Amino acid sequence: MESSTSGKVELPTAFEETHIDHLVDLIADMLDRLMAHNDRIPLSPESLTRFHSRSAPSISVLDYLKRIVKFTNVEKSCLLITLHYIDQICARMPLFTLSSLTCHRFIIASITVSSKGLCDTFCTNNLYAKVGGISVTELNILEREFLSVIDWRLMCTRDVLQEYYINLVRTNSTGRFAITGVESPSDSISSDSDAEMESGASSRPSSPAGVLRHPSTRDAPPLSTIAASADSTAATSPATSNTATPTPEPARRPTIEQNMAFAALQQSRTSTIEGPKKRKREH
Repeated sequence: MESSTSGKVELPTAFEETHIDHLVDLIADMLDRLMAHNDRIPLSPESLTRFHSRSAPSISVLDYLKRIVKFTNVEKSCLLITLHYIDQICARMPLFTLSSLTCHRFIIASITVSSKGLCDTFCTNNLYAKVGGISVTELNILEREFLSVIDWRLMCTRDVLQEYYINLVRTNSTGRFAITGVESPSDSISSDSDAEMESGASSRPSSPAGVLRHPSTRDAPPLSTIAASADSTAATSPATSNTATPTPEPARRPTIEQNMAFAALQQSRTSTIEGPKKRKREH
């Protein structure tokens, strides 16, 4: 519900009753602020993960989430639990940061595993990969890596998701959202609130979540490949001219630090492979 006088959007108290478009706006706003903060952190070879792309994808996080919602009909719980997974993985991988190089691949991996873990029925990896703009092989690798890092702990309580929802509304940078019956925060979000969201909430114990409804499997137009992983370049597919497909923004070129980090990683892997070969030739 939108108030014509104040321009604020009044949201239901429970996240289950919120329109999914509003939930996407809230999550994208938080992820954008988190990426803007983490993109200032220099990239080092030891901090590279399977989720890293060589350059930032041209599609915004908001449009990427909207695309996922449209073509996979993802559940609200699966969207919200992505924030919980970020906290969990950051706690287990201290060097990992959600940046413009990792966010998109993290999101599609998270949606894939959470849909399988929380829903009775879900889409195939072929569809998730097509919607996400990566190959099925790469998505399979991301899925295994994701499950390994998170130690297969895919569940959390409804209260945890509700807490994330409340915090998303409270710290939203636009100030246009308010929860019905709850006192609205000040229009200007304090820097302390931003810092709290960027650093992430503390890890919480997991517990079984309820069964969710059947997702739709509408045919999705192909999306240009998100980007290559840290050690391989995925084949790109041309984006179709379709009104449902968000117009891509100009691609951002990798920084000098990013290129140096990838080059150092490649060199270290080459040395690891060539070392045993050289020793064999000497013998």
